[in-house]
Amino acid sequence: MTLSHDVAGQGPSTVLLLHSGVCDRRMWDGQFHALAEAGHRVVRCDLRGFGDTPVDAPHTHADDVRELLDHLGVERAAVVGSSFGGTVALELAARHPAHVSALALLASGIPGFEPGDELSAWGDREDELLEAGDLDGAVELNVDTWLGPEAGPEARALVREMQRHAFEVQLAAPEEFEPVTPEVTAGDLTGIKVPALVVAGAHDVPDFRAVADDLTRLLPGARRVDLDWAGHLPALERPAETARLLTAFLAETTP
Repeated sequence: MTLSHDVAGQGPSTVLLLHSGVCDRRMWDGQFHALAEAGHRVVRCDLRGFGDTPVDAPHTHADDVRELLDHLGVERAAVVGSSFGGTVALELAARHPAHVSALALLASGIPGFEPGDELSAWGDREDELLEAGDLDGAVELNVDTWLGPEAGPEARALVREMQRHAFEVQLAAPEEFEPVTPEVTAGDLTGIKVPALVVAGAHDVPDFRAVADDLTRLLPGARRVDLDWAGHLPALERPAETARLLTAFLAETTP
């Protein structure tokens, strides 16, 4: 199955946008056309279980993304990942390095991530709400946790809509169709030699700031940027500023 996706632009280099775990490809509305206008061919997709892509079989997200690139005839892409999308981007770069020319990791996760006390408590609370059938409560928990102080009502409404839809799709899927997580070690990450932008938000939960520390240390080509205004989803909190940040990085690292 080919992931649902959009393509914009006709540039010589391809940029692939991978959404966070509370969003779908609509989270990139503020960057999608801006990056195309900067001279790139831009692809944004819905991972399986998000947006317009159903959960129809056991799957590995990174392999789904590789198959999408093959479907589009893309040999190499600069991959931008937000949160969970950053984890998928790293898995793609580790498992299929020939497909990745650069990485931009916004409040990224990391393969093999083990949550600390605060994030574990959040996960327990989300599970309690979902098990009680309180979908509204679980959605609001995610909106309140992951959007920083710069997020306006439109961003909050969009995350609310995207997260609710993701819950509805994923909760209805058979257990045997759950994603398969590939094993990617710290040693695998040190083997990723492409330029990497590691972005952390000052208002993000501590676990993800610690992940940014780890990625800055592990990725040989890493450059760290800390955003004093950002929470966990800078692409939605300040869309234009995030677009400029990505455009500048891509101008340095892509043809």
